[in-house]
Amino acid sequence: MIILASQSGSRKAMLEAAGVSFEACPAHLDERALEESLEQAEPPQIALMLAEAKALAVSANKPEALVLGSDSLVSVKGRRFDKPASREEAEDHLRFFSGKVMELHSAAALARGNDIVWSHHALARLHCRELSDAFISSYLDAEWPQVSYCVGVFRIEALGVQLFERIEGDHFTVLGMPLLAVLSALRDFGELLQ
Repeated sequence: MIILASQSGSRKAMLEAAGVSFEACPAHLDERALEESLEQAEPPQIALMLAEAKALAVSANKPEALVLGSDSLVSVKGRRFDKPASREEAEDHLRFFSGKVMELHSAAALARGNDIVWSHHALARLHCRELSDAFISSYLDAEWPQVSYCVGVFRIEALGVQLFERIEGDHFTVLGMPLLAVLSALRDFGELLQ
């Protein structure tokens, strides 16, 4: 059994659906402060460092366990976006995303004994269609506050799919974790059958 350093519903659902035995134990760290300290880093590095920090934070208390940390980060036109702090901020994000390509960086890391033993980054490009103010308002009426927990202000498994006209990349990466790479690593570490 592994430890998932997260309470993310989508990450839990992915692991459960894939038949991975795990215990969820959230990493208690200030992600925004850590992200600010990495201001000069590129989005893939930030996503990886956050995933590693989460895995290490939980590994410190469970050094014998294999701990999985994961993080996602969105950038559009070189600007990074976090989860929206309010509905108004969500509206602003969606207006900015309209007609642009969203780059979603998903990273995962495994820690054991306070060491990172594996990490991986994946990228998905989501082509956002032109969004009218009426659509944005209707969308948030239906999806708020659930999307307040989502970087990119969408749940691809729900109405968020309507934001996009085309997606390049792995479905699991879009959901928030490069699951196929994680499963391969878990097989390498003996947590899953080869």
